[in-house]
Amino acid sequence: MLLRHTSEEIATRSALTINPAKTCQPIGAMYAALGIHSCLPHSHGSQGCYSYHRSTLTRHYKEPVMAATSSFTEGSSVFGGQANLVQAITNIFTIYNPDVIAVHTTCLSETIGDDIPQIVSKARDSGAVPEGKYVIHTNTPSYVGSHVTGFANMTKAMVDYFSGKNGKKDKTVNIIPGYVEPSDMQEIKRLTSMMGIKTILFPDTSNVLNGPQTGRYKMFPKGGVTVDALKMTGSSMGTIALGLLTSGPAARALDSKCKVPCEILNMPIGLTGTDIFIDTLRQVAGVTVPDAINVERGQMIDIITDMHQYFYGKKVALAGDPDQLVSLVEFLVSLDMQPVHIVTGTPGKQFEKKIKELTEHLPCNVNVFAGSDMFMLHQLIKNEPVDLIIGNTYCKYIARDEDIPLLRFGFPILDRVGHSYFPTVGYRGGIRLLEKMLDLLLDRKDRDSSEIEFELVM
Repeated sequence: MLLRHTSEEIATRSALTINPAKTCQPIGAMYAALGIHSCLPHSHGSQGCYSYHRSTLTRHYKEPVMAATSSFTEGSSVFGGQANLVQAITNIFTIYNPDVIAVHTTCLSETIGDDIPQIVSKARDSGAVPEGKYVIHTNTPSYVGSHVTGFANMTKAMVDYFSGKNGKKDKTVNIIPGYVEPSDMQEIKRLTSMMGIKTILFPDTSNVLNGPQTGRYKMFPKGGVTVDALKMTGSSMGTIALGLLTSGPAARALDSKCKVPCEILNMPIGLTGTDIFIDTLRQVAGVTVPDAINVERGQMIDIITDMHQYFYGKKVALAGDPDQLVSLVEFLVSLDMQPVHIVTGTPGKQFEKKIKELTEHLPCNVNVFAGSDMFMLHQLIKNEPVDLIIGNTYCKYIARDEDIPLLRFGFPILDRVGHSYFPTVGYRGGIRLLEKMLDLLLDRKDRDSSEIEFELVM
C-alpha cells in the first residue's frame, strides 16, 4: 500500500511492527540449504509456510525453487509432526533421490516442540534414509531473529553435521560468504582463483539460482558445495567468515569442533571492505596479490576520484540486513556521503554500536535502529529528507511517496532483475554500486536542472 498517511511524529513502539524490514528465519535456512549440491530443503510445518518461503525466493531469483514440506494438518498440530516427517523423508529419497535433506522448523513445529534429531533417528532406524544419504536440521522459529538468523543457523548445521578432520592440514581456505547473491559468491570464487588459492565456499548458490536457460529442467543444478567438500572443511588451514551475524556462528563452530582458526570480517562491499578481505586472504594463504586485482582496485579508485563531487555530502537512508548495512555504511562514509537513517529488522544492539562507531565523525546526526521497521524509516525521512534510499523492493513505496531515488539492494528484490547475475562485492561489485548510485543521482540532477544548468558533460 502507499504510505502517504505516515505521520511525522515518532512514538516508541514495543509491541507493534508496521511493514517489517526483514523476513522470517526459514527463508534464510532454505536459501542456505540450496547452496549444498543435490540438497532438497524441507520445511517442517504447514504447507502455507512452505509455500511462502518458496514463493519469496522464486520471486527474488526468478528461478523455480524446489523444496518439500511436512504438510501439517490439525492433527499434526496437536499430536506432533513425527509421522509426517518420517513419511516425508521416505517419499523424498524414493521419488527425488537427493544427497541431502536439510530440515528447518517453523513457528508451528517449534511451538509444539518436535524433537527433529529423534525423529530423523527413527526414520534412519526404519530404513527410510538410504546408505550414503544425509538428513541435517536446524531450528528456525520465525518469531526469533530474521532470515539472516535462519541462514546462519543452517550454515552452522553444515559444520555440525559434516565437518571433520582427516589428520592433516590441507592447503585450503574455507570461506563463508554470508547472506549474499549467487553472483557475489561467484565473484568471491573468481577473486580467490586469481590469487591461486584453493577454497571451500559454503554455502554456494552460484549456478543454482543464477544458472543458464538450457531448455532442460534439472531439479538439482550442478552448483552448490558438495558433501565431500564440507567434510574436508575441518582440515583446512583457516576460515574467513564474511559477516559477523550470518557467518560468524559457523566459523566459530568450526574452530571449536576442528580447531580451524577463523577470521571474521565485514562483507567485502566497497573499497575498505574489499581491501581487508584481499589482504586477509593473502596472509592466511601465504600468497601475493596479482596485478590483475590491483588493476581492478585502481579502476574503482579512478571512478571515485572522477565522480567524488557528485557523492560528496549526499544524505542517504538505508534499510536491510545488519552485515550488509555495516559494509554499505563504511563504503558510503569513505565516499564522503552521509548515511543519516539506518534501519534493520533484525534485533541486535551490537549492530547499532558498530554503525555509530563508523559514523561518529560525520557532521550530522545519525539515526540507527535495530529490530525496527519501514514505518520508522519513513518517519525518519519525513523529519529529515535524504537524497538517496538504499534498500529492498519494499522501499519503493517510501521512495515514491517522498520523491527520492531508490537503489535496490538486499533481499527481497521482487521487481527488478540482475542482482543474481551482477555482484556487488569485490572491486568489480564496488564499481557497479558506484555506477548505480551515480546514475540515480545524476538522473535526478538532470530532472531538476533549469535550462541553464542542464549540462551535456558531467
